[in-house]
Amino acid sequence: MPRPHPAQLAYGSAAVVLSALAMLLVPQARSGAGVVVVACAALALGLLVALRIPAGRTEPDPRTVRETPPTRPGHRGAARAGDDPQVPQPSLRR
Repeated sequence: MPRPHPAQLAYGSAAVVLSALAMLLVPQARSGAGVVVVACAALALGLLVALRIPAGRTEPDPRTVRETPPTRPGHRGAARAGDDPQVPQPSLRR
């Protein structure tokens, strides 16, 4: 399971806290059942917000990627279409 991105944690937590405060203060829920309903709704909203945030970059870190120099067509060492370095090619000499 992938780890959550810090932005997902921050936005999800903020959504839980702010929505719980708003739902507790606006309707003035004072009963135990009302508080439980508000807490469950706030957690569900925070989870929804956290999942909707993009997880971040999917590109590899440019510092860890080793670049290979481009090869020119016809350049010695350039692979031709259909060449597989692991399959031996028959010799054309007789």
